[in-house]
Amino acid sequence: MAKGQKLVSFLTFQLILVLLVLDQTNAQGLSLDYYSKTCPDLGNIVRKEIHRVISIAPSLAAPLLRMHFHDCFVRGCDASVLLNGTTNNPAEKAAIPNLSLRGFNIIDNVKALVEKACPGVVSCADILALVARDAVLEIHGPFWPVPLGRRDGRVSIMNQVFAELPAPFHNISTLKAFFAAKGLNTKDVAVLSGGHTIGTSHCGGFSNRLYNFTGRGDTDPTLDPNYIVKLKQKCKPADTTTLVEMDPGSFKTFDEDYFTLVAKRRGLFQSDAALLDDPETKAYVFLQAQTHGSTFGKDFAQSMVKMGKALVLTGTQGEIRKHCALVN
Repeated sequence: MAKGQKLVSFLTFQLILVLLVLDQTNAQGLSLDYYSKTCPDLGNIVRKEIHRVISIAPSLAAPLLRMHFHDCFVRGCDASVLLNGTTNNPAEKAAIPNLSLRGFNIIDNVKALVEKACPGVVSCADILALVARDAVLEIHGPFWPVPLGRRDGRVSIMNQVFAELPAPFHNISTLKAFFAAKGLNTKDVAVLSGGHTIGTSHCGGFSNRLYNFTGRGDTDPTLDPNYIVKLKQKCKPADTTTLVEMDPGSFKTFDEDYFTLVAKRRGLFQSDAALLDDPETKAYVFLQAQTHGSTFGKDFAQSMVKMGKALVLTGTQGEIRKHCALVN
């Protein structure tokens, strides 16, 4: 395909995405130009800071994407994952799945820059959505338009994380149910799981698959036995601190290699292996593995737009926090 044709195709794809977003989000009070008058330089402020951060530490892209995911799946995309709790009322941050989240300081820094330019205007929830998109873009991932206008929640409850956030040990039925609760379908399960193409995991996130899968000191039969040998060399039975790349060799680059690994039964988590237990998710895995991710970028962009709308607060709901870790 000639360069001119590629450019036209790319621009057409972007236009389709924009029209898709406009069609799907107007009813919810979100729009692409929400801050066009109140904070017109918002996009540039976020983009510039995230470019600076990721150019220094590209491994931070994965945690920033993960933080947006963890936020949207618990109470919706309301920045509740950013709130500090108290001894008597622990917040989402205190839940075991969130103890390994990183990048809160980056969100705080971006918020401070935005507050300097547009005091009291932009929500932490919108900042988190923009940061996730720009972080992925910095490591060669797809662009997606981020409709804005989310408001920040005032509630963050630790125990809700266990009830709403998909876990690495979930089977396909549970994953589909958790995603459906946020307006996401079976295809979205496979597509968003592809986010595991970047980032790392502590050994504790999957060591049961290596040493004690059913409580009898056995291994997970759905995991490639040759890969088990390699993982055991990195992770000893009681190791909870060593980090392992989820997509070995390219864990800092957003690509389709994740699906190749899952197709070879080398997905790190049970939830990765579970994609092979459903006809639709299995077909998607093999399509991307065999076609070098032919539609993954486009699909991921569309699924992220959908996820970013999950149970959002708009209008007079919630608030615009001055500090992302504290309610006003």
